Amino acid sequence: MLFSNRISSFVSLLVIVAWLTGIKCHAQIDPFHRSLLELGYDQPLTGQGPQGVYGYYYYNHPDFFNTNTALRLALAPAYVDGEIGFKHLLSPNTDIGLGFYGGMFGANYYEVRQGQYLKRESFDGSGGGASLSVYQLLNPGRLIPISLVARVGMSDSIFADGSETADNFSLPVDQINGFTRVGLRVAGKEPVLYPELGLELSVWFERQWHLNSDTYGFNNDRRINPNSSLYWLYAGLNYAWTNSGQNISFAATLGGLTEADRFSAWRLGGVLPLVAEFPLTLPGYYFDELTATRFEHFYAAYDIPLDAAHRWHLRPEAATAHLEYLRGFEQASSWQTGAGAGLTFAPKNQKFEVVLRYGYGFNAIRDGQEGAHSIGLLFQYNFEARKKLTD
Repeated sequence: MLFSNRISSFVSLLVIVAWLTGIKCHAQIDPFHRSLLELGYDQPLTGQGPQGVYGYYYYNHPDFFNTNTALRLALAPAYVDGEIGFKHLLSPNTDIGLGFYGGMFGANYYEVRQGQYLKRESFDGSGGGASLSVYQLLNPGRLIPISLVARVGMSDSIFADGSETADNFSLPVDQINGFTRVGLRVAGKEPVLYPELGLELSVWFERQWHLNSDTYGFNNDRRINPNSSLYWLYAGLNYAWTNSGQNISFAATLGGLTEADRFSAWRLGGVLPLVAEFPLTLPGYYFDELTATRFEHFYAAYDIPLDAAHRWHLRPEAATAHLEYLRGFEQASSWQTGAGAGLTFAPKNQKFEVVLRYGYGFNAIRDGQEGAHSIGLLFQYNFEARKKLTD
């Protein structure tokens, strides 16, 4: 019965959590043709928490209508995220993007405190929105681009009881949200599973407005603040030695916010690399297990080839974070650390890549004790690689 419930949960989550595509809010118009199928699943072996899962098709055409118009789409069973980009619209170095996104269950909220997934305080959310982005290249003609990004947008969220939401738990009123984001980005990274080459240094500020701020919960014991300000700094590196088949990955993210509440606070945990543009992964932890107002997060991984053809790889990885928790979500330790490994197979033609993963959360709390295990599966299919083979 337990196995059947987990299979049913996996199938439903693949549909309802597919909004977690990692394609949202990219900070530039993607200049390359892409046609990718991405699947990811992370299953806790210790305890029961929100399962991390995504499944979507990513399509990018940099010359969709003509050479100055691009189309990006991330299509999932219950959610769509996309952008129409107009290159050189305002000047030779200024691009404009019109973004759109929406569908079912894209605003689900999961309450996790001290390692306990509280389904009675969790609920479903759906909705969508639109945005306008300006991408300004600051150093045209240079090898490493530096771009200024500005974005404004509006969205709505409609909340509904989940399957186990408590009868006496009052849901938040439906939300109308606005935001502005400004960022400075040096270089960038590809929206693929494990990039072979990537370098990024970026700094961001985002202001959020909740036009229907109100209280909710048990006897209105929690509140949505009218506005919040988020800020973060990201530095990442991916580099592959093609002759040896080795690959290193490193990322550091530092962030914080003011006027924090449950909806604006930073959430950390899980191991899915494409779950967000700036994933705050911790192997062995539940998806979105930790809730923080400030954090420093560090991640590192190293791919080791296991055969001469470089089809099989072992990928040890580790992540650690120093946290200042949102009130009510405190834990005994301000440091949270996880480690694990993935066994990867990819054929020489690079049409697909499949990864079987294991993670251990050293400080994850389960039944009053520290330590938690998880397993996962990642899959990427590159239709462009198949097309190149047939050309």
